[in-house]
Amino acid sequence: MNFDLVVIGSGPGGYVCAIRAAQLGMKVALVEKDARLGGTCLNVGCIPSKAMLETSEWFHDVLHKFPGYGIKTSGVSLDLPQLLGKKTNIVNTLTDGIALLMKKNKVTVIKGTGKLIGTGEVEILDSADPQFQTPNSKLQTKSIVLAMGSVPIELPFMKFDGKFVVSSTEALAFDKVPDHLIVVGAGAVGLELGSVWRRLGSKVTVVEMLPNIVPFADKQLTTMLQKSLTDQGIEFILNAKVTGATVKGKKATLTYTDKDGAEQSLIGDKILVAIGRRAFSEGAGLAEAGVAIERGKVVVDDHFQTNIHSVYAIGDLIRGPMLAHKASEEGVALAEQLTGHAGHVNYDVVPNVVYTNPELAVVGLSEDEAKAAGKTVKTGKFYFRGNGRALSLGSAEGLVKVVADAETDRVLGVSILGPRASDLIAEAAMAMEFVASSEDIGRTIHAHPTLSEALKEAALAVNKMQIHG
Repeated sequence: MNFDLVVIGSGPGGYVCAIRAAQLGMKVALVEKDARLGGTCLNVGCIPSKAMLETSEWFHDVLHKFPGYGIKTSGVSLDLPQLLGKKTNIVNTLTDGIALLMKKNKVTVIKGTGKLIGTGEVEILDSADPQFQTPNSKLQTKSIVLAMGSVPIELPFMKFDGKFVVSSTEALAFDKVPDHLIVVGAGAVGLELGSVWRRLGSKVTVVEMLPNIVPFADKQLTTMLQKSLTDQGIEFILNAKVTGATVKGKKATLTYTDKDGAEQSLIGDKILVAIGRRAFSEGAGLAEAGVAIERGKVVVDDHFQTNIHSVYAIGDLIRGPMLAHKASEEGVALAEQLTGHAGHVNYDVVPNVVYTNPELAVVGLSEDEAKAAGKTVKTGKFYFRGNGRALSLGSAEGLVKVVADAETDRVLGVSILGPRASDLIAEAAMAMEFVASSEDIGRTIHAHPTLSEALKEAALAVNKMQIHG
């Protein structure tokens, strides 16, 4: 079978690349080894975790927030199987939607493992399709895109067993609420899933090697987030180096070295290891084909091309943050470049979000990062406790912080801790994409009362023009 483009992997990078290439006139095949399209993000990552975060927040609010607003409740209980079932329905709706998009855009979907043979050839392995069950079942193509994504990092001395020592995949489908969930890693995944199970009734202890949580974000906001999560009942043990885990009966014991060098231990029902992810390329034949890899990442140039002619890579396989939206933009840019268009990704304005409550969202540089880069900066802040909409929602924790260049007033970065920060950060990203100044944002009319007014006020505060702060 002959194609203009073969994409291996149907996550947010791969399937978006396939669609955009097809829209631009290419004959495209999308190869996926799993039963459903969508990759980690849609099946066992972004989407199911957000469904559980939202539902667990509702449950928590009914029990603890509604009474303060005059809404009396009684007899409230958790139906975990139904909660998990709803999560699965949402996932299935979206993955079915991707399958329909493939048909709509005339993308040929091939179920099986795609193995790179070399320039212009992809072998299909382990396929249920009879036409790909014969030896030497190959696709001929002008270009190949590697988009296989990533998998959770496993500690070599603490292997996943799927029952007691688990990854995020298993933590999205516990058959009962753990009495005590131990989370290794205080990044986005660990904090989000820890929040879910804490709201549903678990005792949650987060163990982190670094002295602070969410290391990529502004320290003032992460300190506030840690305090908020602590107030919600999550315990943090920082500066702790995990050394191992043992299982006895129905309990798991985590051992670690504390900040003073003393050996300590914790006993729990589950240990979630959430220390990050690694690029996944097993079975894809990259080494055999000679694809250059450094520190676990596929090496690409500024146009996503590997050292092999007409073989490209995007998403979690290559440099940069492992984020679904980053992969999607790379997929679009590459498809456009392959068809003679000026595809481009602005890596300076890739938002990053932690979907806790309150949410933490950042784009661009933090104040410390900007100073470390040699820039002279000025900042503006506005706290959500001064925002009418946030007070009405009962979600007034947090603040917006705008970092701007002291000479030009150009916005260098925005950090938001607060309600719906994941949505609010888009305005900041848009402003930065168009090289806006803080005054541009501050003088833009925002509807009242809205959460977005907090960004306006923080932008005004950069030049000491704020009204409500």
